[in-house]
Amino acid sequence: MAKVKVPFNSFQFGELSPSFTSRVDTQLYQAGAQKVRNFLILGEGGVKKRPGTEFIYEFSNARDDTKPMEIRIEPFIFSDTDRYIFAFSNQKLDIFTIDTSDNSVSYTMSLSGSGNCPWTTEKLSEITFASSGDVTFICHTSFPPKIIRRTAVDTFTTEDFAFEELQLGANSDAFVLQAPKQPYFDFQPQGIALTPSSFTEGTLRNLVAKKISDGTTYPYFTTDHVGKWLLLGSVPVLITNYTSSTTVRVTIPDGGIYRELAPDSAEVFSGVSFVRVTMALHNLKVGDSVTISRLGALGGITQTQIEGSFSVSEILDENTFEYNCGHNANSSAIGGGSVRVATVAPTTEWYEQSYSNIRGYPGAVTFFEGRLWFAGTTGQPDHIWGSKSNEFFNFSIGDGAANDAIDIASSFGEFSQIRHLVSNRDLQVFSASSEAYIPAVTSAPITPATALIKRQTPFGCSFARPQPFDGATLYTQASGEMLGSFVYSDVEQAYNTQNVSQTASHLMQSPLQSASIKGGFDRSESYMFLVNPEGSLSVFYSSRGDQKAGWMKWDTPGEFHSICVVDRQLFTVAVRDKGDGTNRYYLEEFKDDMPMDFCKYRTNGVAGVFDVSDQYANNAKVKIVSGTDYLGEYTVGEVTTGKVDVSTVKDSVTAAYVGYQFNPILRTLPIDIFISGDSLTGRPRKIDMVTLDLLDTLSVAVNNKNMVLRNVNDDFSLDRANFTGKKEFRLIGLSRDPVVEITQSVPFGLQLNGMVVEVSF
Repeated sequence: MAKVKVPFNSFQFGELSPSFTSRVDTQLYQAGAQKVRNFLILGEGGVKKRPGTEFIYEFSNARDDTKPMEIRIEPFIFSDTDRYIFAFSNQKLDIFTIDTSDNSVSYTMSLSGSGNCPWTTEKLSEITFASSGDVTFICHTSFPPKIIRRTAVDTFTTEDFAFEELQLGANSDAFVLQAPKQPYFDFQPQGIALTPSSFTEGTLRNLVAKKISDGTTYPYFTTDHVGKWLLLGSVPVLITNYTSSTTVRVTIPDGGIYRELAPDSAEVFSGVSFVRVTMALHNLKVGDSVTISRLGALGGITQTQIEGSFSVSEILDENTFEYNCGHNANSSAIGGGSVRVATVAPTTEWYEQSYSNIRGYPGAVTFFEGRLWFAGTTGQPDHIWGSKSNEFFNFSIGDGAANDAIDIASSFGEFSQIRHLVSNRDLQVFSASSEAYIPAVTSAPITPATALIKRQTPFGCSFARPQPFDGATLYTQASGEMLGSFVYSDVEQAYNTQNVSQTASHLMQSPLQSASIKGGFDRSESYMFLVNPEGSLSVFYSSRGDQKAGWMKWDTPGEFHSICVVDRQLFTVAVRDKGDGTNRYYLEEFKDDMPMDFCKYRTNGVAGVFDVSDQYANNAKVKIVSGTDYLGEYTVGEVTTGKVDVSTVKDSVTAAYVGYQFNPILRTLPIDIFISGDSLTGRPRKIDMVTLDLLDTLSVAVNNKNMVLRNVNDDFSLDRANFTGKKEFRLIGLSRDPVVEITQSVPFGLQLNGMVVEVSF
């Protein structure tokens, strides 16, 4: 038989879709694999067994298999020395503190109740958040934006987001109102007007909703409108009473209600006493009363002569009317400053507050260029709001000055819910059906005059939070079947979405959550983590500058339920059975020195007996590692309740790792090469020998053939050294699709830099 040696110098493309089994002609085939499970792809091309997890904390609630997410962890970083983990659950928030001196984690406090924590289990995967200084803003369309505020090193409170307020009226006036500086929108159908019983200040003023076309009443209001604000003309009024679906009562502040017109809205003509006013959609009739103020002298008519209460003398069109001031102008003139017109005529110029239990609340939030940004209420799913510059609680649009608040809609011809705002190169906008951005100008910040939303790609985003990663923003497509890389092209001067999961599409399983780490586990590589509903992690490695990208899958005895990254530390909430037959939630951290999952380094051994009752119940089957010795698998409580006894193997041991073993697997694609222009595909062939290039490895198996390890009957007087170098494994058996599978039988370190496979055919 002929022989050939096939080198595997790199696994940089990671686990590949089953659809690649015939693509022996591609570079992907040569540097990919059928399975890469519980490994890290390294920048050099090799793979290293992933870190195990250290047990930190047991949550109180047991697993409910009917709910995809019951606990969600997210980071809060106040400073380099003050870092926390927020654990959200049903109407509850548990807070953990990270001690930056040794990176240990301790439970700090909890908040609970619908008032403090309005999020429910069903909403956990959909909430968004943004942090600045000592506050974190939590958003969902079903409740008002919530603020988690750090009031001391180990103390937190929650509060509802509250807009800054504008005082309407003098302090001594009975009709002073504190109006929120909030956004408003005209939710009413076209042609629906409000008719006030009076435009002067006071309480219990009636507002009646009517159709402009025929004057009939229109059922618009509900009891939920009580306590809400309307912008009537230019004045906020507070709804205080519900009378019927067509009528409510409001409090009008000092100064009354009026419309403030654009500059130069008044005009007079030489020799006549008529004043022409431009007022869009005024809905006035001849004989209606109007009160004019802030007009000032014009064309020789004094301020006292041209201002006051008058009757409409003529309607020129729907936007222009005239009144007779009784004094002739001595010259024609246009002017008047910001004229105010008060009237009880029906007006279609009215607006309802944008955020409420009627219209929904923002579902997306971020900080960008000194503004707090909200987006995506149920009533205005395609709208984005930016606060005034450096005034995060002021959303008053004012007169559109550069530092005023911003209120814009995507206007893509469809109403698609904005799910995420991402602060990156620009302000990136991810909705249920498309991706867009608000350009950041290099020489100046975004202003009301320059803000515009540019739609880019049409894929849509899921509720899993997009992650800035490797010079792009990675997001999960709305269908959950693709991980897209939203990246700016200098050539096209636009953003493109690249499908970075195409080579491993089987690992995209509608992820519930995402997180990314930029260097960790004592490595410089960056990784993206996606939490799958079935309890595994899909892990993506990328180095765009080197054109390297690959996928891995991590699983565990139990489930990975949630993840978060705090600086260079990766945490998970895992679901496990601790031995009592009930699945519970546990906070754990991936750590390089942990050889297993749900693991803990215990120093309480006495003559080979360890008390593990703080973590495990009787009947839990755990494995134990002491230094470079594997001591075997033991059942908690088999000898003594709450304890494991290894004294029959090594009675002198006082410190050991106790945990659940997870299994790393690297399985190659069928070993296939081209010889004289022809491949070996489909031909019987045999793997004679596999030579592994290993680094710091104590346990490895090739096609279930183990590297020689000391077992429990050997002399443990000397510690073993990790193996580094080449290790040969001789195999037998013919196959039309021969593969090499790298596994591990006992929980030790494993790094594979590459291998050479000798094939006979």
